[in-house]
Order: sequence, then structure tokens, then C-alpha cells
Amino acid sequence: MSPIITIARKEFKDGLLNRWIIAISAIYSLLAIGLAFFGSAASGTLGFVSLDSTMISLASLAVFIIPLIALMLCYDTFVGEQESGTLLLLLTYPLNKTQLLLGKFVGHGAIMATANIVGFGIAALVVCLFGEDVNNVEVISKFSAFIGYAILLSWVFISFAFIISALVDEKSKAAGLSLITWFLMVLVFDLALLALLVAGDGMINPDFLPYILWLNPTDLFRLINLNALSPDNYSGIMSVAQGADFTQPMLIGVMILWIILPLAIANFIFNRKGL
Repeated sequence: MSPIITIARKEFKDGLLNRWIIAISAIYSLLAIGLAFFGSAASGTLGFVSLDSTMISLASLAVFIIPLIALMLCYDTFVGEQESGTLLLLLTYPLNKTQLLLGKFVGHGAIMATANIVGFGIAALVVCLFGEDVNNVEVISKFSAFIGYAILLSWVFISFAFIISALVDEKSKAAGLSLITWFLMVLVFDLALLALLVAGDGMINPDFLPYILWLNPTDLFRLINLNALSPDNYSGIMSVAQGADFTQPMLIGVMILWIILPLAIANFIFNRKGL
């Protein structure tokens, strides 16, 4: 059996034993069901209202939750093994560092993928069973697409976590850098872009603005979901992409690059790191 598959199976089994999959699935399911049936409570309406509004709200919330969970799941992938002394033991087996990294990525990626499928899949089932006037085929189709995009987003931040874990020598530093990464990507980037737009006062080429969103995978994730749903109006910072000629394969391709490039950087750092 390939060393990559062996390591991946071990990581996935550890995720089952540590109940990571159950916990993450429960979080996703509760959030999605809550948004679907109680998201319009502020307007005085309870119950399922609109599938598109539910998916847009879910995408906006997911950019906060999915990156944080992925980072917290994987921040100690290498530094934790190094601190406990098991990393040296692993490398005495017939595998190299690249195989170890890829095996851990496949294992952790499978954990996040399973949690997304189970968690959001349960929410889709609940909407089909208890939502009023819903088209079950449409619900399954849109939730399936969302699950695929959510899996890609989680894999992006697993790659970021691998960079952090390969870069530092202490778990506490890895945890701190993971939180800083989440803070910068999820909160600071959009605020900085908004400040740039205000300060620029029309000096920035509007044709270039939509592509700035590609520099942040969380914004790219929201853009992919909005593009799939084709809503009439983009809101917030996403409005800079209103009318942009982006195709879905193009956006998904950029998201895949956000997985591959950080993973390659993590592999470069890990292979050069002394143990």
C-alpha cells in the first residue's frame, strides 16, 4: 500500500476516534438548519423562506466557520508530532517528507470533506422534509454545489495550516499564527479593501477591482457561491464584482490554485526543516 494512503488512513481514523468528524458535522448541520428556518426571524418571519437567501447567508457564515475549523484541526500537524517525538519515528519508516505531508493532507482533507457532506447533507435533508413549497431536486442540487465549494475552502486552509505547522517549532506559536491568519483573511482583508476603495476615490481601475477578490480565498468562496446562484444584487464588498465576466470553472480553478500553491510552499519548508 502506498505510504501516502497509509498515513491518510491513520489520520482519518484518528479523526474518527477524536470525534472531530462528529463535532464538525454537528456544527455545520446546526448552523445550516438554523439559518434555513430561523434566519428571517429579525423580520418577524419564522420557517423556511427562500433557498437562494438561505444559501447566500450560509456562504457568508461559512467563511467565518470553515477556515477556523480547518486551521484548528491542522495547526499542529507537524509541530505537534515534533514536540512529542513521533515525527522522527514516522520518518524512520520507508517514506519521505513529501509522502508524509501528502498523506496527512489527504487524511485531514477527508475529515473535512466527510464533515461537510454529513453536516450540510443533513441540513439539506431537513429542508427537503420540513421546508414549505420546496423543490427537492433544486435543494439537493444547490446544497451539493455548496458542499463542493465548502470542501475546497477547507482544503485551502488546511494548506495554510501546514505552512504554519512546518514553519514554527512550538505548538503555541502555531496556534497563534493560525488565529492571526484567520483574522487577516476573514476580517482584515475586506476592511483594508474597503479602505482602499474609499481612499482611492475612483482612482483605481474598476475593471481591475473584481480580480482583487481573488487574492483572498474567503472572498473567492463567496464569489463562487454568488456566481452559482446568480442573485440580482451583490452586497457589501462583493458588489465590486457586480457584472464581472467570471465563469464558474475560472473561479473554481483559482480556488484550486489556492490549495496547490500553499501546499507546495509547505512541502518546500518541511523538506528543508531540520528535525
